[in-house]
Amino acid sequence: MQATCAWKGLGDMSTTRHLPQDAPADENDIKWKRRRDIPVAILAWIGVVAVVLWGAAHIVRALLLLIIAALLAYALTPGVKWLQRFIPRPFAIVSICLITLACLSLLLYFVTITALHQFTSLARSLAFVLAPRRGASSPLENFLQSIGITQQQIATARQQLIERGESLASSALPLITSILDVLLDTVVVAVITIYFLIDGHRINRWCRHNLPDKLRPDFLIDTLQRVVGGYIRGQLILATLIGLLVGIGMALFRVPYALLLGVLAFILEFIPILGTLISGAICTLIALTQGIWIAVGVLIYFILVHILEGDIVGPRIVGEAIGLHPIVSIAAVIAGSQLFGIWGALLASPIAGVLQALLITIWLEWRHTHPEQFVHQRARSTPQGDIPGSEQSQR
Repeated sequence: MQATCAWKGLGDMSTTRHLPQDAPADENDIKWKRRRDIPVAILAWIGVVAVVLWGAAHIVRALLLLIIAALLAYALTPGVKWLQRFIPRPFAIVSICLITLACLSLLLYFVTITALHQFTSLARSLAFVLAPRRGASSPLENFLQSIGITQQQIATARQQLIERGESLASSALPLITSILDVLLDTVVVAVITIYFLIDGHRINRWCRHNLPDKLRPDFLIDTLQRVVGGYIRGQLILATLIGLLVGIGMALFRVPYALLLGVLAFILEFIPILGTLISGAICTLIALTQGIWIAVGVLIYFILVHILEGDIVGPRIVGEAIGLHPIVSIAAVIAGSQLFGIWGALLASPIAGVLQALLITIWLEWRHTHPEQFVHQRARSTPQGDIPGSEQSQR
């Protein structure tokens, strides 16, 4: 018995002696595995991100068409709901689409007719300036020679312009292809918009009832409707107002191409903050052809228009729907234009508004569920008698 106990004691002592030696070996093994797994995990995540970006780059056109169609559907939905009170929904959708198509067709017709007339007058003016007179140089050549440019330099510049014109003529086929692509995209957007108007309420209902509560579908859908729908409708109203003001103002100042400048201001107004500045710079440069004082008057007029847009009308129509700070809006426009071109610049503000609303909601929920991480929340939740020095302050 004593021998058996002795052997058991020796066995226990041997195991207790080996445990401290095995523990460091296990810790070293775990550390080595971590050092091995961290680079592998980083490389795996880099691969996943690269695959996602590669896929997004190949489907970015389809995504942009879907987003544009969804935005148009958001903008047209209030009109469909209003007409739905008098006629069935399919007829309301058809009526809204026909009214929109008629308005766009009339706008395109008047713009095209006016553009043709004004481009014709521009071509005549250029021909008058550039064409040489009988036995004499053209007015442009006389002006260039009066400022010290020689005849040889003028001939070289003329030859370069001719070569540039030939290169532009040779690139007419890609231009026609681009125009056809734009027309095809327009048809696709129109068809998708009609489908969104027809089945949008069903998609809305399905998302509200089938998405998990953790994703808070009601909040997401309501935020999209408030921010995106409010932005599109407000921006359309604001762009129409600015386009009318610019067109009428340029006509009163007798600036050439007043209607085209108004349409340009309407289009550029969809670029937040920068749109009015760009259209103002273009109009001021064109007004210089009519004289320095006309250009000064146009500049003052655009300053007033910018104040009206940025401080009075814009915050009431668009600002309440998005709630973006101007710095955030400009940063979003720059990032969107760098990533996705002109469409990225146009869609940057509503997307940034939705992201801002989601981030603020997540932050508020985190602050509510983790008050101990916020000093002010912790001070509010702590009773006043438990705060050090509270009795002295009461005294």
